[in-house]
Amino acid sequence: MAFVVALSGGVASGKSAVAEQLAAHGITVLDADQISRDVVAPGTPGLAAIVEEFGAGVLDTEGHLDRRAMRERIFADPQARSRLEAIIHPRVRDALRIAAESSAAELLVLAIPLLVESGHYAWVDHAVIVDAHPSTQEQRLLRRDRVDADLARRMISAQASRSSRLAIADEVIANDGTLAELQQRVDEALAGWRARITRTR
Repeated sequence: MAFVVALSGGVASGKSAVAEQLAAHGITVLDADQISRDVVAPGTPGLAAIVEEFGAGVLDTEGHLDRRAMRERIFADPQARSRLEAIIHPRVRDALRIAAESSAAELLVLAIPLLVESGHYAWVDHAVIVDAHPSTQEQRLLRRDRVDADLARRMISAQASRSSRLAIADEVIANDGTLAELQQRVDEALAGWRARITRTR
């Protein structure tokens, strides 16, 4: 079985940039966000469970999950968010675990934005958190998503706390600096993972 790294971080922390850099090195990266879309595609048990829980009003005119409407709904109602996550998270975990167990890769990275919130990933070998100061996250959201400062702060606070993420980390990749600095840290982390794989062969 592959050496499995779970990669996570808060919104606008730079986890996607880290995942892209790892992929550029030839590392297999599985995206939990993409899998979360796959498990609620039309015709899946996941979408059927969402419709049963929330009603057919969560579908768009083509029978797909209306993500924008659903996002607005759960953002305003924490209980609705918990109910939705109870449907999606287990399906994403199962898909990732099956992929990890069947992978022929020596090293496999699972990009899981909601690692803390979804839980039950004790089976991964190494948890890596990409960390940025909340003020850095806020400034990136202002530039990237063109939102105002109030919404940026609410987006950050809607996720698990920074301390909760750091508490589960086996390794932290700091990302408050330049892209070049991040690239160097990713290279160092990757070298460490490969050395660990070599030692355990």
